[in-house]
Amino acid sequence: MKIGITCYPTYGGSGAVATELGLDLARRGHEVHFITYDSPFRLRGYVERVYFHQVETRMGRYPLFDHFPYTLALASKQHEVAVREGLDLLHVHYAIPHATTAFLAREMLRGERDIQVITTLHGTDITLVGQESSFYAITKFSIERSDAVTAVSAYLRDETYRAFGCVSCDLQLIPNFVNLNEYQPGEPTGRLGLAPDDHKLITHVSNFREVKRVKDVIRVFARIHRAMPATLVMIGDGPEREDAENEARELGVTHDVKFLGRLDSVASLLQASDLFVLPSQNESFGLAALEAMACGSPVVASRAGGLPEVVDDGLNGILEPVGSVEAMGRRAVELLRSPERHAAMRGAAIAKAREFSADRVVPLYESLYEEVTRVSRRHDA
Repeated sequence: MKIGITCYPTYGGSGAVATELGLDLARRGHEVHFITYDSPFRLRGYVERVYFHQVETRMGRYPLFDHFPYTLALASKQHEVAVREGLDLLHVHYAIPHATTAFLAREMLRGERDIQVITTLHGTDITLVGQESSFYAITKFSIERSDAVTAVSAYLRDETYRAFGCVSCDLQLIPNFVNLNEYQPGEPTGRLGLAPDDHKLITHVSNFREVKRVKDVIRVFARIHRAMPATLVMIGDGPEREDAENEARELGVTHDVKFLGRLDSVASLLQASDLFVLPSQNESFGLAALEAMACGSPVVASRAGGLPEVVDDGLNGILEPVGSVEAMGRRAVELLRSPERHAAMRGAAIAKAREFSADRVVPLYESLYEEVTRVSRRHDA
């Protein structure tokens, strides 16, 4: 099958999942075409049966528009690639603007060739952007005009129904997944030069946006730091990084907090981690938590959004209400002080991650692809 995938190529869960999906589909023999404005951050080098088509983001010789109409350029490129490469379907990640541009591309192809549109909802396209008054109607329209719609968690599926109604669409739950060939328990020989061997290594990975509450990461770590030698590794970058750096300074833990910026590969760091902290305001799923668990790092997180579908409180991680840094810190210290409990939670985290392996989840997408194309062929007959 020839599949076009459009996603945001930047650092974040939706782009990571979309790219990993494309790579796994290619390994399974499908031909995958990424269509976006930059190469996805997890697409590293040449991969057999994987192609990248870049969408222009600059005006040519005649600058008619004050702001470049990227959505129209994307729809045009999706149409172009579909025709030239003979795509069977477009799988777009994020409702706005990708489901909208895919709808336009499909309309441009009408009478020329039939192509199906599958939209995967990831989170803020529904919980934030889509509910803005400027985008509500077009988000609802684009979801309902997709041939199939999936959500990465039961929480997000229910939130979509609540916010948009979507009486004419059947939202299917296909969760995020983890590549267990890359994210797996390791046997680190030390702390990778990041911390003394006697320190507990605490990690956090995100895009440092407001919803991630990165200052709370620092606050939880400060409570751990008071109780035992520890180092915090902050991976990623974004608008809240400066606030997190200032918080570390004010709490007197700067010396033991390391900001590494954006990294393409974090598995080795997660393998060395004793604890992963994700105190987000909301998470549609919590891919970063799942990848940490697959590497054997228990998770301390907020009881918010789809995180309880990934983290079982007291079994493979710790969940507390949003903003409960005292409780998160206290329970983290109790866990880190008990090697037996930590080992048990580490084993449970690894086992839970296996439930979301690519080998289990990607076939669900393949089945969906077959279903929508089969329905289309039956309608054409």
